[in-house]
Amino acid sequence: MDAGDGGAPLRLVVGLGNPGGKYADTRHNVGFMIADVLAAEAGVSFGEEKRWQTQIAKVGSRYFIKPQTYMNESGVAVGKVATFYKIAPEEILVIYDDLDLPLGRLRIRGGGSAGGHNGMKSIIAHLGTQGFARLRVGIGRLEGGAIGHVLGKFRKEEQSELEKSIKNAVLATALITEQGLSAAMTRFNSSGEPKGRKRKAESDAKKTSPEADNESAEGNETINK
Repeated sequence: MDAGDGGAPLRLVVGLGNPGGKYADTRHNVGFMIADVLAAEAGVSFGEEKRWQTQIAKVGSRYFIKPQTYMNESGVAVGKVATFYKIAPEEILVIYDDLDLPLGRLRIRGGGSAGGHNGMKSIIAHLGTQGFARLRVGIGRLEGGAIGHVLGKFRKEEQSELEKSIKNAVLATALITEQGLSAAMTRFNSSGEPKGRKRKAESDAKKTSPEADNESAEGNETINK
């Protein structure tokens, strides 16, 4: 069942990205950026929780997390935190980047497939369901291939749209918390779903990108999956 407006509180907000300075401020880490702003506005800081392989912050009965595995194993932390705190899938919101959305555009849904996103594939696998909310943040069209694009940093001329995206994602999260998914979808979802979501670019990135293969932060050593 999709997450929806059936009264389930939002208890876990997950921002997706890759850990380490090498990937800081890259397009693939926009979920981390938004999680950082959410925590800062709530007046809390992230702390390391090594047993769950994540950074975590708590605000009342709600948790913000930034998984510290690479993107394709994000579900490890999500699954462990959800199990420990007895958080149901419909109480979870995942925030992540989307190649198919123009920079500055958001898309909110109450469930659905991973759409080719490695982090979402992992979360679905560990939770055993697609029925959790997600907030997709557009990172613009490809330039020079998927890998270079998602792992590249935002250009100077993209900063204003990036800031707009982060601000709107924070507002959307607050609206989901206060009024539910339907209200947030009505306000923030753009008209017209992107056509032909084939995800070829993300499929290419999955095959060769460092975070998809669990690249070590210390070098190019590949860790067995």
